Amino acid sequence: MSLTSDIQAAIITAMKAKDKETLSVLRMTKAAISNKQIELGHDLSDDETLAVLASEVKSRNDSITDFKKGKRQDLVEKTENEIKVLAKYMPVQLTEAELDNLVSQTIQQLNAAGLRDMGKVMGALSAKTKGRADGAKVASLVKTKLGAQ
Repeated sequence: MSLTSDIQAAIITAMKAKDKETLSVLRMTKAAISNKQIELGHDLSDDETLAVLASEVKSRNDSITDFKKGKRQDLVEKTENEIKVLAKYMPVQLTEAELDNLVSQTIQQLNAAGLRDMGKVMGALSAKTKGRADGAKVASLVKTKLGAQ
């Protein structure tokens, strides 16, 4: 069963359970997936669907930062609950230690010697971390490790 089908099934389940919050998040996500399908002109693969989900989570994380600045704890909690709903459909996130290890291994495998090799390292890592780690976090870690060499 595809990820899009899983989300559609969850929408039906949330409707039957009268879970308005979950239903709202899933419908917004389904709309984002549909918009991406229209943009690309074909049904999305699971990887493409994961990219949409990651984008939805990232936008909500950005919103949380803004809500905290505005001292809107009610909106922070609501948005964190939305992220929990989306997290059910995302792959398990890499821990700090796993990510650090993966970056170190990739740098060694590619014999990267400095910041000029960052693009090469990021290209290799993006496939390995897709949907499992925030790209900005990966880039920061790579930059730190390559800058230290």
